[in-house]
Amino acid sequence: MFTTELCRDAGRFAELAPAWDALYRRSRTATPFQSHSWLHSWWLSYGRPGRLRVVLVRRGEDLVAAAALMLVHRPFPVFVQLGGSISDFSDVLLDDGCAEAAAAALAKALARAARTAVIDLREVRPGAAAERVHACWAGPRRRLADSPCLELPAVPMDELLGRLPSARAQRARAKLRKLDSIGIDERVVPEDEIPAAVERLLELHRLQWQGRGVTPEHLSARFSEHLTRSVRSMVVCGDAMVTEFRLAGKVVAADLTLMSSQLAGGYLYGADPMLRARKVDVATMLLRSGAQQISTSGRATLSMLRGNEPYKHHWRPETVCNQRFLLARPYLAPSLQLLVARAAGRGWAAALVKRLRRKGDGGGDKG
Repeated sequence: MFTTELCRDAGRFAELAPAWDALYRRSRTATPFQSHSWLHSWWLSYGRPGRLRVVLVRRGEDLVAAAALMLVHRPFPVFVQLGGSISDFSDVLLDDGCAEAAAAALAKALARAARTAVIDLREVRPGAAAERVHACWAGPRRRLADSPCLELPAVPMDELLGRLPSARAQRARAKLRKLDSIGIDERVVPEDEIPAAVERLLELHRLQWQGRGVTPEHLSARFSEHLTRSVRSMVVCGDAMVTEFRLAGKVVAADLTLMSSQLAGGYLYGADPMLRARKVDVATMLLRSGAQQISTSGRATLSMLRGNEPYKHHWRPETVCNQRFLLARPYLAPSLQLLVARAAGRGWAAALVKRLRRKGDGGGDKG
């Protein structure tokens, strides 16, 4: 027997942390962006009062399904997932022990909660729990393509090098030898040092992209507050890791990796411009570090997260396209079709811009 709840209070959402985390651990396809630490922190920094809509499904006392949503107007009512554009993946949570039944119950609860709103689930990985909800939705529904993501297998660096053509592999090995000769040391930052480490990371990130098209949001106070708050909690739970790279005792680069049961992905990094001047390949340095850590963790995927930047393709990753699910009640079919049309228009415009910039560097901050 399932019971449902619509949580609209931020304080109540905060109290859900233990039950949410337990469900998160039982939801195999969840990504770090569905952890309570990430979502609740995001709401504190980015949420708007009165807009919270968290849909919960319980079987007895156990939370077995959850969807963290908020109400927006575009210009008609739409439910979107918490996490916004700074989250690479979104999803709902379903207990693996009763996933099919929980998905059906969550779909019904979402329909009741949404009422006059269309539900817009963006950046959903293939195989994610939201696919089950989409499959059993009773009203109009659409599945669209969303952002491309690049993924590598969770194997040691030697195996990643083995995927490359011989000439490219030789160049990569030469870059690794240069890193070793320079004497850069790395260490994983302990929990009690996380706030200061995040501050250093963001400053290095700012310096790295100075004058080269940094994402403005990454320089904002609210992003800094969210990252510091969420990452410390996620490090405690084993869902995040900050690695610092030092040269002669000075931190010259830092990397934030987010982790779930199935994958790990480098979310944000920063590097002192002096490394570029010394021709240090920072991307190769970070990849070796990430490959070493994930290959012994039992996870299957080393994700490069969203973005199709050329440097990522050097390692011959697999391109995996996120999905977008639009769900509506029958009388909201016209609103759903308007969202579909808008998505098609944006896709056409983006393709045109890409063609126009093809000869450029495709620049942009995603590191």
